[in-house]
Amino acid sequence: MTALSDYQRLETTGIWRPAPDSQRRDVVVSVGEATLVMTDQSDTALAHWSLAAVERRNPDATPAIYTPGPDATEQLEIADEEMIAAIERVRRAVERARPRPGRLRSRIALGLAAALILLGILLVPNSLIRQAARVAPEAARAEIGEAVLGNLGRIAGPPCSSPAGDRALARLKTRLLGPGAGRIVVIRDALPASAHLPGDIVLLSRELVEDHETPEVAAGYLLAEKVASAQVDPLLRLLDWTGTGAAFSLLTTGEVPEDDLRDYAEFLLGTEGASVSDATLLAAFGDAGVRASPYAYARDITGEATVTLIEGDPVPAGGARTILSDGDWVALQGICGG
Repeated sequence: MTALSDYQRLETTGIWRPAPDSQRRDVVVSVGEATLVMTDQSDTALAHWSLAAVERRNPDATPAIYTPGPDATEQLEIADEEMIAAIERVRRAVERARPRPGRLRSRIALGLAAALILLGILLVPNSLIRQAARVAPEAARAEIGEAVLGNLGRIAGPPCSSPAGDRALARLKTRLLGPGAGRIVVIRDALPASAHLPGDIVLLSRELVEDHETPEVAAGYLLAEKVASAQVDPLLRLLDWTGTGAAFSLLTTGEVPEDDLRDYAEFLLGTEGASVSDATLLAAFGDAGVRASPYAYARDITGEATVTLIEGDPVPAGGARTILSDGDWVALQGICGG
């Protein structure tokens, strides 16, 4: 018993009682290599207790009362502080060395849980990503969208804004996306065409409002984004690109890492607008009363790649519904300040 290497010759007197109904006896108590030995005045051994099993019945009281085990009826009283310190040192050493089944089970359970989470991330990334997108609350979606928009502003300049232009955007939003929709933001530089952010933020490049004579092209891109967001959640699209790490972070902390949001903003600046089937687009144009041909020619000036949209345009040239008044369209064209 290394904990008692300094006390192997230690002796003291004590009072020993072999049973509750027995007479108490004065004894000499000595420490052996692994035992506590009680002897009488004639040096006859009366009891040997295993030091590893010794228990104290009255912590912090003196004289200390010890028993050879939890169910034992023997008792030993010791008043000598040095002997008490020696026995307590052994008891602490034994307690530290004793296995902790509960702690071990907890560690095993935590290890298994971590392994299962890791396995889920590695083997079912699509399920993790879809679950993160499905359970994300609207407040988290709005924060993520605003964070991406903020990163876009640092890269491409602040979004375009003017009092008259902002009012025109609000009317355009109500006309095409509905009164309960989010908002439309015109990006100053670098965005190829359009994009849709979580939180129902639709982005339009300034070229879509400045380089065309009518609002039909911008309206076409907005309708394409509306259809695409109905088919694929913009948050799911973001998480598909950022990966399982961002999805796991969203599930556990409610946030997507800032680095991922910055990288996604840079990705958007090099990406074309929403991609949906021609048949779905044509149905959306027909429902909105917007001509599809201007949008089709804006995507491909030759019309070869968008011939289906041109030939299947559901709204004749004279049958389109007004998108914006002339005054609103002029205001929108000047939203970036020329």
